[in-house]
Amino acid sequence: MPTAVLTDRERMAVQAYLRLLHTVRAAFGDEEDGTGVGAPGAGRDRLPPVVPPAVLAEAEQALAAAGLAGNEEEFFRLLHHWCPGP
Repeated sequence: MPTAVLTDRERMAVQAYLRLLHTVRAAFGDEEDGTGVGAPGAGRDRLPPVVPPAVLAEAEQALAAAGLAGNEEEFFRLLHHWCPGP
């Protein structure tokens, strides 16, 4: 049975993914408070949100370094053990 103790590279991959997730959420806003891209009344002239390429590159590099690129099932298992959701 796999352990929930992460290697340094696995931990870096999880942390990079969480930074990416927070960046995307910040870019797209919160639909509950009316600031989200798809929120009612969102202006048509509003530019689409952009996630900085460096944030995506960091996540991709961290996944590759941990040997998790292309292995989403294993990555999300690690993520769940390290940062369980509600």
